[in-house]
Amino acid sequence: MIKVAIVYHSETGNTRKMAELIREGCLKVQGVEAKVMSVDDLDRDFLKSAQAVLLGCPTYEGSPSWQMKKFLDTVDVDLSGKLGGVFVSQNWPGGGGADFAEMVLIAGMLVRGMLIYSGGITRGYPYLHFGAVSARSPEGLYAERCLKLGENVASKAKELFG
Repeated sequence: MIKVAIVYHSETGNTRKMAELIREGCLKVQGVEAKVMSVDDLDRDFLKSAQAVLLGCPTYEGSPSWQMKKFLDTVDVDLSGKLGGVFVSQNWPGGGGADFAEMVLIAGMLVRGMLIYSGGITRGYPYLHFGAVSARSPEGLYAERCLKLGENVASKAKELFG
């Protein structure tokens, strides 16, 4: 069984909804177990045993939330060798800094020895580029991107580790 941990920080509930949609996408792949957990309530045993880890948070001033940055800076679970993906929410669709926030998360994951994957534009529509982005509540295309990210990462984790 492939395990996917989806770790998020959320203030308003939008990023939590994204995490839940990503879990739904993961579960489309047979033989995958996915668990959503807040940075404030980690299941360290599940996180340790997971082959893939997705991180998500709101975007503040073009950067990830300090809570997610603190998680990346201080997590006491070895993430090296795990497949990673990212997702962020922003207040509005026209330039909230989501790409930069995703790149900061990706940089932290790379430093921790993770392998990063989204599927980009190679896995069909909707395209993901760095990861899933949502403006406010994930509905319509934003929800589709979350589902797609979960399915893409779970499929790649199964391919790599199954």
